[in-house]
Amino acid sequence: MSKGDGGPKGREGADSNTSARRRGGAAPKGERERKTPLRFAALDLGTNNCRLLIAAPSRDNFRIVDSFSRIVRLGEDLSRTGVLSDGAMDRTMDAIKVCAEKVARRGVTHIRCIATQACRGAENGKEFLSRVRRDTGLKFDIITPEEEARLSVSGCAELVDPAAPAGLIFDIGGGSTELSWVKRMEKTGALDVVAWTSFSFGVVSVAEKWGGAEISLETFDEIVREIRSGIAAFGDPAIVKPIFERGEAHLLGTSGTVTSIAGVHLKLPRYKRAAVDGLWLSLEEARAATEKLRAQSYEERCAEPCIGKERADLVVAGCAILEALVQEWPTSRIRVADRGLREGILMDLMAQARGE
Repeated sequence: MSKGDGGPKGREGADSNTSARRRGGAAPKGERERKTPLRFAALDLGTNNCRLLIAAPSRDNFRIVDSFSRIVRLGEDLSRTGVLSDGAMDRTMDAIKVCAEKVARRGVTHIRCIATQACRGAENGKEFLSRVRRDTGLKFDIITPEEEARLSVSGCAELVDPAAPAGLIFDIGGGSTELSWVKRMEKTGALDVVAWTSFSFGVVSVAEKWGGAEISLETFDEIVREIRSGIAAFGDPAIVKPIFERGEAHLLGTSGTVTSIAGVHLKLPRYKRAAVDGLWLSLEEARAATEKLRAQSYEERCAEPCIGKERADLVVAGCAILEALVQEWPTSRIRVADRGLREGILMDLMAQARGE
């Protein structure tokens, strides 16, 4: 599986199109009998990114046949104006048209297009999506924060340490942050989502509120305090915090923030999903990467291979959100997922195709 996540640059493009049979396994019987091969597409339109995955079934999972990710900043200035700007909508429409072309070219048979916080919160969000449907034929659902959290968990839950009795899965988006607390069932070992919430802060909204590209060290600490206060106010409805305080639980991040931090930690000359997805970071390693980014100028962050110009003014805001999380929910380790919401959509689509 692959999660473009739109965080570090260099994520646009297709994965290998080698067939399951050439890789040593036969294609599923249902696909062999169909005149038109099954092709699934998940299109995620967020506050900051437009991201597409196209996949084919492969035994009990799927293989990616095409992908696309572009930073569009649909929610630019949304927190100030309450509406999507003309420039943001035009950028986004250009990206969606590329996605529509890929969907048509790949012969997609099952598709779901979802929109999240920017379209949920904008006065003209539904109007924009109506325009998208007229111009591209793609119909978007504006999903609830609850479904957004569910899909993210579904797409990355297999990365939760099987030995950990509990975990916190977080997705720091452009306009919102979703948190899902999971607990391991004693009898079956399966993961159960025992609590979830969505906060109306993300990298774009935080950066716009607190100074954008040049967040000072003092401002960073103030952001952390404010965000931590909001997280603390949610409390511990599932009564799992003692597990964290004993050091038995861990965090799992699916966002561009955490994949960017991982790339900086690894000193990658170019973002490489295979090196990042599933990586374990100690809390000290994550904080060291954060400190490096905090100390850099905007131009220095632009020069970071796994940050680039498109995220240089947002990544420090994401680091502040992560720091608030680890202060309120103590852990010694964080696992990085370059997968999440779109993979969750693909799994839903495949289950529907099987009649489950």
